Amino acid sequence: MPYIKFLPLKATEVTITRNSMEHIVIIGNGIAGVTAARHIRKLSDKKITLISAETDHFFSRTALMYVYMGHLRWTDIEPYEHWFWEKNRLELKKAYVDRIDTDAKALYFSEGDALNYDKLIIATGSVTNTFGWEGLELDGVQGLVSKQDLDALEKNAPNKEICPSAVIVGGGLIGVEMAEMLRTRGIAVSMLVREDAFWTNVLPNGEAEMISRHIKSHGVDLRHNTNLDKILGDENGQVRAILAKETGEEISCKVVGVTTGVKPNITFLKDSGIETDKGVLVNRKLETNIKDIYAIGDCAQQREPIGNRPPVEAVWYTGRMMGEALAQTICGNAFEYNPGHWFNSAKFFDIEYQTYGWVFSEQRRKEYEQHFHWKHEDDTKCITIAYHKDNQKFLGINTFGIRLRHEIMDRWLTEEREVYYVMEYLRDANFDPEFYDTYEAEIVSKFNSEMDTNIKPKKKNWKRIFSY
Repeated sequence: MPYIKFLPLKATEVTITRNSMEHIVIIGNGIAGVTAARHIRKLSDKKITLISAETDHFFSRTALMYVYMGHLRWTDIEPYEHWFWEKNRLELKKAYVDRIDTDAKALYFSEGDALNYDKLIIATGSVTNTFGWEGLELDGVQGLVSKQDLDALEKNAPNKEICPSAVIVGGGLIGVEMAEMLRTRGIAVSMLVREDAFWTNVLPNGEAEMISRHIKSHGVDLRHNTNLDKILGDENGQVRAILAKETGEEISCKVVGVTTGVKPNITFLKDSGIETDKGVLVNRKLETNIKDIYAIGDCAQQREPIGNRPPVEAVWYTGRMMGEALAQTICGNAFEYNPGHWFNSAKFFDIEYQTYGWVFSEQRRKEYEQHFHWKHEDDTKCITIAYHKDNQKFLGINTFGIRLRHEIMDRWLTEEREVYYVMEYLRDANFDPEFYDTYEAEIVSKFNSEMDTNIKPKKKNWKRIFSY
């Protein structure tokens, strides 16, 4: 996994604004909060305080798995050197916010002290979503969201001698990450997934079924159509097994990974007067119902969803975009959050996944949405292209095991190209390294066969690619 240390902000980047000593307080030091702080500093000389009870310094949350797997050290996932914060006049406070008094513009901490603010940014991220199962309080039951979760997993599952087996409840991206982590230490893993294939609430069936087979090929006991009934403990309060709801079977384990999604971390806002639903309700400028209070990142909920995007977006890059947008508003340049076309990427063991635009699962597919699906015979590579059945407009693409160029996919979505154009120029979008096998000829051949067309894919043209 490539890793780059960020350079400190330069004094030449700072433009002083009015009310320069206004105090901006940010609760949360994840990607959203830290991005807001960095960009406010670029634009102003305001006083900035970042508050977090999780860690002293910002870290790359998406890289937690690589620390457990031994690919990276903790210091490697801290993008900024420790001197960065003082040099750029970003004050850090390690504390837990107990409550907010919006009339007094004050934060009260569980440690007993308080802090006043002029403008407040809530960027508290997500916590593991649980559903009230019996046994959640037992030692060995945990999620995989925070630094504390990583520490707990290291303690609960240091090796297969201490933890010979684990059960993961739920699928999705966090579930498959935890499965990969535990398998690297030789720990037997069972996964309970309530659907009949992996992540079918997001992926079309052909992709979900391929990923299910791939997860099983890595030694995971993946159990479809299976729900958790309860978690069972021993006389010492330690997990000993789970009970499957459908069969009543006990599956022994020392660790239960709860990966049934995340929810906004907003319980401390109760009785604050700040309007919440699933998350903190905000408008396009990321403003809450209370003047001078804003919310960004996983904990923010758009009052009116943007296009097909969910109102709460627990995605790394949208947190960064919100931080950048809000910094402009905070510094006097009113700016609306506009994330553009949807995209995301992830990894299922050793299969890389990318998505651009919208390719809905069978459960959520729009009535106008048609899919073209191709899968390689080795069962580790496939693509699905979504297009409008009436006008053939390209709507989105999922790829597994094939890398695409972001800028080209984004351009084609903006230009509302037809699916035929995408097929003709598909080679231009390929971003796999030199000497990798390419599959555009096979993909287009299948498309021609299914659609009764005669598209001849264009050869890759670097001049054309760099003109996008």
